[in-house]
Amino acid sequence: MEWEGFSDWGRHVADWAEAYHRDIRDRPVRAQTAPGDIAAQIAPHPPEQGEGMEAIFRDFERIVMPGMTHWQHPRFFAYFTSNASPASVLAEYIVSTIAAQCMLWQTSPAATEMEGVMIDWLAQALGLPAGTSGVIQDSASSATLSAVLTMRERATGWRGNREGLNAQGRLRIYCSDEVHSSIDRACWVAGIGQDNLVKLPTTGAPHYGMDTHALRRAIDADLAAGHIPAGIIAITGGTGIGACDDLNAVADVAEAHDLYTHLDAAWAGSAMICPDLREPFWDGAGRYDSIVFNPHKWLGVQFDCAAQFLRDPRAQLNTLKIEPEYLKTSQTVINYSEWTIPLGRRFRALKLWFVMRAYGLEGLRARIRNHVIWAQELCEVVRAMDGFEIVTGPILSLLSFRCPGDDAMQQRLVDAINDDGRIYLTQGMHEGRRMIRLQVGQFETTREDVMMAADVIAEVWSTLK
Repeated sequence: MEWEGFSDWGRHVADWAEAYHRDIRDRPVRAQTAPGDIAAQIAPHPPEQGEGMEAIFRDFERIVMPGMTHWQHPRFFAYFTSNASPASVLAEYIVSTIAAQCMLWQTSPAATEMEGVMIDWLAQALGLPAGTSGVIQDSASSATLSAVLTMRERATGWRGNREGLNAQGRLRIYCSDEVHSSIDRACWVAGIGQDNLVKLPTTGAPHYGMDTHALRRAIDADLAAGHIPAGIIAITGGTGIGACDDLNAVADVAEAHDLYTHLDAAWAGSAMICPDLREPFWDGAGRYDSIVFNPHKWLGVQFDCAAQFLRDPRAQLNTLKIEPEYLKTSQTVINYSEWTIPLGRRFRALKLWFVMRAYGLEGLRARIRNHVIWAQELCEVVRAMDGFEIVTGPILSLLSFRCPGDDAMQQRLVDAINDDGRIYLTQGMHEGRRMIRLQVGQFETTREDVMMAADVIAEVWSTLK
């Protein structure tokens, strides 16, 4: 394919995209294929000669689409949805067309400067202190790894990158037992190790925050044992049940021991653009050294786009900056590749700019507030179902429940619902029991879509009793 004729296919794909979103409710939310079905339809060897776009696109619709789970479906209630609003899709189209590698200011000045402004826009929207800086990462996992590496270097006097960890002692990082698995993985990759990630119990309902008395005791015990406390990771809106730590209480402990802090607000951070939803989830956030949230979840920004805020970027720069001769620049500018692990960087700021201008903060707030209200309504309907139990929530728009029966029955109900195709849920574990998670957050979902979930749950359950 050449650029001549590209516009014809561009219009074709745009028409297809509009029709896809218009008719998406007619599709089952989760792919209804069996393992291996898609691979069996793809040629086992690469083609020697090029093919026309007609054949390629025809096979895309025939082979690929039946095997797609539709994250943009308004009844996708399983994971925290990776949203793609129309404005964001258009921005991503432009970014893909320009195809810039935005590692340095000089390789794309507009991308670098817009990134700084978009971080500031988001910091203002979240009510973070003036002067908060930051960087756009690909995902919360990368931001968390950056923060854990910074904890490691700061705790070792900036010797870990140079000398390795063999002679540095046992570094310890603290969090609650409700954190996302990306925290575990960050400790693996950073060389700290799973055994040195100290997971502390929570205080239970309603917010399931970290027990800060246990945190203090753990730090004191590690100091007495000759270990090196390096940092604390707090959460606002944990993945499992939406757990939220008391941010001020955790920050008090960190400040008492001079520990670096990171706040994982990957999902719930988006809701903090709503001042009325911040209490008690956001009080004290401005005290954290590093914060991450994913606009690609609840703000309608195309995946991938994670905003990491830094109270003082120098610690992360001291950890990650490397400047071979071929990357040196004569200008005194920000080069965001020095703030992140990858050297290569996409122009992610453009889709933030498009989305925030297209919908405005009030338009985005209205969606989030609706999702929270509808989740609360749905919770009460499920609570009223005979024998059903609300396990947690709703915390913002996330709740969990159990049907009558043992853990195996919970899984049977989840599987039957997902095989039905009208909605998509997922299972989880809480306090040793299997439960069913439901989160409202798809950009185009309506109250009717959300309340339909209760009807589907009840109908499918009636076939299993």
